Order: sequence, then C-alpha cells, then structure tokens
Amino acid sequence: MQFLERLRALAGDPEFRRGARDMASPSLGLAAWGLVTGVTMVKSGLSLPLAFGMSLLVFAGSAQLTALPLISAGAPLWVLLATAFCVNLRFVIFSAQWRHYFGHLPRARRLTLTYFAADLNFVYFVRRFPDPQPAPAQRRYFWGGVAVNWPTWQLCSFSGILLADRIPTHWGIGFAGVLALLGLSYSLLNEKMLWWVAVTAAVVSIATYALPLKLNILCAIVAAGAVGWWLDSRKVKA
Repeated sequence: MQFLERLRALAGDPEFRRGARDMASPSLGLAAWGLVTGVTMVKSGLSLPLAFGMSLLVFAGSAQLTALPLISAGAPLWVLLATAFCVNLRFVIFSAQWRHYFGHLPRARRLTLTYFAADLNFVYFVRRFPDPQPAPAQRRYFWGGVAVNWPTWQLCSFSGILLADRIPTHWGIGFAGVLALLGLSYSLLNEKMLWWVAVTAAVVSIATYALPLKLNILCAIVAAGAVGWWLDSRKVKA
C-alpha cells in the first residue's frame, strides 16, 4: 500500500508530468525505432527468448542494430564487442554530464538510473535543467520521461519480435526509424564543432561502405571521435 501511495504521489507531481509530456513528443519516432529493432532481431536469426532478453537487458537500439548483422555474419567476438563499445561511447559523455546531477546519490540508485538513461532522456533533461546542479525536482522529471520512454520502446520492440514474420520489408519501417534518429541527431547539433563531427562520420561511413561486417560504422565512429577530440583540444588551447 505504501508503494502504491508513492506511485500515486509521483504520478501527480508537476515535474513528473512535465517529463512525461516532453518525452511524449518524440514517442512516434521512438516507436518506429523499437519496432524496427524487434523485427531485425528475429530476422537476424535470434530465437524469441533471446530477442526478448536482448530487448530488456541491452535496451540500446543503436548497439543492437549494429551488433545483429555481425552476429548473423559470424563475426569474431572482438569485432562485435569493439563495435558495440564504440557505438555506445556517447553514453560515457552523457554519464559525465549526469554525474553533476546525480553523483551524490547512493551507487545502487545511480546504477538504476544508468539503465534507464537513454538518449532522449538526456536531451530533454539537459534542456529542462541547463544548470548542472542537483535539485529535488530533477529525479521526478527524469522518471516522468522514463515512464513514457521505456514502456514505449519495450512494447514496440516486443511487437516487432512477435510480428516479424508478418511485417513486409517493403513497408519501409527501417527508414522511419532512421528518420527518427536523424531528427534526434539534428536537435543535438547546436555547435559548429558538432557539425564537423557529424559530417566526418557521414563521409567516412559512405567512403568505407564496402568494408565487410559493417565495419564502416566502426570507422565512422573512430574518425568522428578523433575529429571531435582534435577540435575540442584546439578550442581549449585557444
């Protein structure tokens, strides 16, 4: 009963509701991306239990979609791990920023927040709280976003897993997912340096497209990271 009362109080909190409203705006693109991921997992050869487990445990669409072709192609484990690691490097940057807000919390709570802290949560959270200082309302806003983001992803991912054999490829849901990611990426390009990083990633990815095992993605990430580091170091020196 006490737990239910806490849930009711949280659901009625203005910051929780604001977080949920903010996250609802990109939920259509998120749904498309989750559906794409669910379908791809099954069509890549994963069994239903493995696909459900990957959706729940990994909870990272970009890493999942990057790893699946490598798994299907029988790529070496080191290639799979290195590619997934590089794709998820952005979360290291996100975590460094989250630390300003949640670094004072006990480790168990921080680990829980880490699991649910997706790209969209970060984007909207930083917009809502641009000053990197802890505040009581921040966790309530964060969980409001999670209440929309996580169930939307899992529901659509599970739907894609169960309906994979019935969804024709000519529907173009993969393109819808790409558009969703492009929209998110564009909203983050608020500095000239970030535009150079994005252009580098696009050019290198296209130039190395012929590489096997989707290694063009890994090349693009490494090149973009190097350019970003170089530009940032020049800015600091200046």
